[in-house]
Amino acid sequence: MRRSFAMRKLERKHRKPAELLLVPMIDIFTVLVTFLLMTAVFSRTVILELKLPSNSTEFVEPPPGLQLEVLLRKDMLQVADRKTGPLATFPRPGAGAPHDLAKLSEYLQVVKAKYPDMTDATLLLEPDIPYDDLVQVMDTLRIVEQKQNGTTVQAELFPNVSIGDAPATDAPAAAAGGARP
Repeated sequence: MRRSFAMRKLERKHRKPAELLLVPMIDIFTVLVTFLLMTAVFSRTVILELKLPSNSTEFVEPPPGLQLEVLLRKDMLQVADRKTGPLATFPRPGAGAPHDLAKLSEYLQVVKAKYPDMTDATLLLEPDIPYDDLVQVMDTLRIVEQKQNGTTVQAELFPNVSIGDAPATDAPAAAAGGARP
């Protein structure tokens, strides 16, 4: 049946206009923005400078702000800075031969001449290093014997020696060179 014109007019008068409810939508966007801000990862561009050891035997100047580390491995001794990496590498002459402590001492004397106020050094050891090797390298780090006026005099190099574990190495061939450029 058809409705009359009057009936339709009456229905239009009593009909409420449609409302747009914005409050729930604002609540959803507020929660969404908060969630996105909390879970966002603010990335930074990081440039890592790699310093690979080389086969050159030229002297490498220690960097400013040096944090001296000496790594004692079965096949080599390595002098490094904690922040910048290896400074000099002294390979063991042979499997049964002792480490080259004379070259290590010479290099440490040059480092001490550049940093006369520095007294701290860290000795990092590989597992299964003989105790005698530890003592010899520690003595080389702490003092140097020099001849003055026909007598042997001991001078301090780095008397405050800390001991720790050396980091594992993946590439023993990479450390076969002398000082790095």
